Amino acid sequence: MTEERCVLVERRGGVGIATLNRPAKLNALNAQLTEELESALRELDADDSIGAIVLTGAGERAFSAGGDMQEQRAQLASGTIHSRRSTSAAARATRKPTIAAIRGYAFGGGALLAISCDIRIVGEDGRFKFHGAAYGQAPGGAALPRLVGTAKAKELLFTGDEVNAVEALRIGLANQVVPSGEVLETAVAMAGRIAANSPGAIQILKESIDLAQPIDQAQDHEDRLNAELRTSGDSATRFRAAAARIVGPPSAG
Repeated sequence: MTEERCVLVERRGGVGIATLNRPAKLNALNAQLTEELESALRELDADDSIGAIVLTGAGERAFSAGGDMQEQRAQLASGTIHSRRSTSAAARATRKPTIAAIRGYAFGGGALLAISCDIRIVGEDGRFKFHGAAYGQAPGGAALPRLVGTAKAKELLFTGDEVNAVEALRIGLANQVVPSGEVLETAVAMAGRIAANSPGAIQILKESIDLAQPIDQAQDHEDRLNAELRTSGDSATRFRAAAARIVGPPSAG
């Protein structure tokens, strides 16, 4: 029996839509979803009929609540966690404009994926949390300050405090806040307006803005240090404790 797809791809005119499709798991980011998202974004990026891409989460509860803790705990035990691929890297590699359509939780890796998109449309029920430091990890330092400023980024990353939709709009984390039931359609409509413009001009604008705010060097530095951090005893201890609180103790055998 074929396993259900973790990412669904849809086209609406010049807009591509990639939907994270693990609603029962709050669209947690596991290896299958990451692989499928990479493939979906490559496919839409290479399609000349697509001018902009919307990323969203299935269901009403979450864009993505973050990494799949059970899978990560197994990878920690096997010593393979350092080789995890990143959904955020896949979003950053996309040449076409990306819009995150966010309802509910955008926590941990889900928040990182959201800030790796060019634009964020957030429902009134949207909630962000960058809680890597509580797990002995340190993601977000390369990207978040470019959206909310250095001081606010330090506050959110150091504390792991939750940010609601109203505050996200105030600090620049959200581009727009709309009624929760209108998130996807608002994002698709904006993507359609983008797709109606010159693809070449849009690509140059995106490249120019990203060059004005270079992220690759900072991201490479962050990724290298996090790879080292994930193998440390403190990180492993904190992660196991967090996973036990969320998913319970490991099953026997």
